[in-house]
Amino acid sequence: MPSPDTAPPPFVRLAAHSLRWQLLSELATSDYRVRELVELVGQPQNLVSYHLRLLRDAELVTARRSSFDARDSYYHLDLDRCAGMLAATGAALHPAVQHVRSGSPVRLADRSGRIRVLFVCTGNSARSPIAEALLRNRTGGAVDVTSAGSRPREQIHPSAVRVLRDEYGIDIAGQRPRHLDMTSRWRFDYVVTLCDRVREVCPGFPGHPRHIHWSIRDPAPAGAQDAVAEAVVRRTAHDIDARIGHLLHVLATTRQTEVRA
Repeated sequence: MPSPDTAPPPFVRLAAHSLRWQLLSELATSDYRVRELVELVGQPQNLVSYHLRLLRDAELVTARRSSFDARDSYYHLDLDRCAGMLAATGAALHPAVQHVRSGSPVRLADRSGRIRVLFVCTGNSARSPIAEALLRNRTGGAVDVTSAGSRPREQIHPSAVRVLRDEYGIDIAGQRPRHLDMTSRWRFDYVVTLCDRVREVCPGFPGHPRHIHWSIRDPAPAGAQDAVAEAVVRRTAHDIDARIGHLLHVLATTRQTEVRA
């Protein structure tokens, strides 16, 4: 048995297994259900579930019940925790080995056309307009970003407006929810669904954009009390902002599609 001083760091022990590395790689791009991961890695479900449990025990992966079908769960990779464990791994090898944390500034390369991103949820009243606003703000308008909903509500939720204004200095008070049908003929590089329900009905788009799913519960369902909703919306906005920070690294290596039809 190796002594504690010579044993590989925890992240190395976890990621060195080929199947766990496959699962980490797939979950780094999108949230998935077990059956989707089974198909992606080509391994039996019981084996995939076993290794997912090990990743959950290490708090690298979390699971949340689907809001579309409670019998399903979506698995999500905590990239910030991965970054922290990787930094500890480098330090264990030698103090000179440093790892760039996910929060480091990201610069989008100059290009002849802008990357196009669509965020989608059901009501287009909280999650997707928050994501739209945060990505636009983080990129200084360098990304062509919009949002829409499969069943848009009459207005952006007031808590979403207040949280973006108070926490991030972004004003979306004049914005109105948009129906997903309005974007059906537009071209995007990325379509990001933030709602388990809308993922099931999201249509195809010209140019075959890359689809990413973020399984995020509706922070402000109809009938929610404003004080409660605002606290939940604030936590949701922080979650989305962290995911936007990770997405920026992907966008930095993306080539844009053809001009929108």
